[in-house]
Amino acid sequence: MSEQTPVNAVELNADQALGMVSFGLMQRLAKDGQVELPWLETAVDSEVERARQLRQRLELTALAINTGAPLTTAEVTLLLGARPGSEQVERGGLVARRVSRNVWRLSKLEGSDRSDRYDGFRRRL
Repeated sequence: MSEQTPVNAVELNADQALGMVSFGLMQRLAKDGQVELPWLETAVDSEVERARQLRQRLELTALAINTGAPLTTAEVTLLLGARPGSEQVERGGLVARRVSRNVWRLSKLEGSDRSDRYDGFRRRL
């Protein structure tokens, strides 16, 4: 009689086994939001995903303020959460100033006296 291997048994060499372990680790890190690996399809918890997006938005906002990099209107909209509708917009302690057409600079608001001022954003009713 010949010996048969079970149909579901798979033989792996050392490289394949290491690859499977690494892949599992990458999936776990991506699921926890520690590493951004968009090509891995993982079931991400919506709460973890929101936290990751918020952290990324805050980091990008700090980078834009610290570097003084010029931003497009779309980028200002993404960072501040609303589309600017005037030359200078204040929101959440930040100021976006229009430099030229579709070019903005982001900075921190000097002084926090913001009582009853128009914030420069378009409102949808």
